[in-house]
Amino acid sequence: MRPPSRLAAARCSVSATSTLNLPPITNTERQLTIANSNNAYKVNCGHYGSANLDGAKFWITGDLGADFSQGKMDWALVTFDKATTKDQQDALGAIIPHVFPVKWNSLQTTVGNIDTWEFNKDEAHATIDGGKTAEVKLHRFAGNTDEPVVIHNLEYWGTPRNDGFVMMPNDVEAYRTGAKAFEHKGANGFIITLDMASTDVNQ
Repeated sequence: MRPPSRLAAARCSVSATSTLNLPPITNTERQLTIANSNNAYKVNCGHYGSANLDGAKFWITGDLGADFSQGKMDWALVTFDKATTKDQQDALGAIIPHVFPVKWNSLQTTVGNIDTWEFNKDEAHATIDGGKTAEVKLHRFAGNTDEPVVIHNLEYWGTPRNDGFVMMPNDVEAYRTGAKAFEHKGANGFIITLDMASTDVNQ
């Protein structure tokens, strides 16, 4: 998946259910920080060239590494929903590097069945293969009222606009297959809606 020289989407609105876990893991020689993340996305409306992306779903699982402040991450796996077409996958593959303008030690893609993707003000849930491959389940952070706790005026990676981070710690976030499988409970989580247009990208 090579970043393009330009982004041709007129406008793209994407909702995301995301988690980030930062547990320290210590052995006898050194201390490492593993920043596992599970991010389930659904395009509300958007297009890239002639590719209509409305409703397209994708999932990014990865490890941001010990120090992601320098813009270099460890690894990521982008899972395109099996319902997406090749044109949609190519379009999303062109847009994602602008959402995440970072370098990865390893970046791979695959196709899977993102069969659950739902949220309301109290909870959010997303799965790949019914949770056998991956799962994110969040619940509303308790505030002073029954309304969600939302953090505004905070950047989300390379996107210029969002509607705020709706804080939702996780009941579970898991990637349950392969050599890099992980599962965490009680980590940070949020849902967010992003907005990005071709005019926001340096041509």
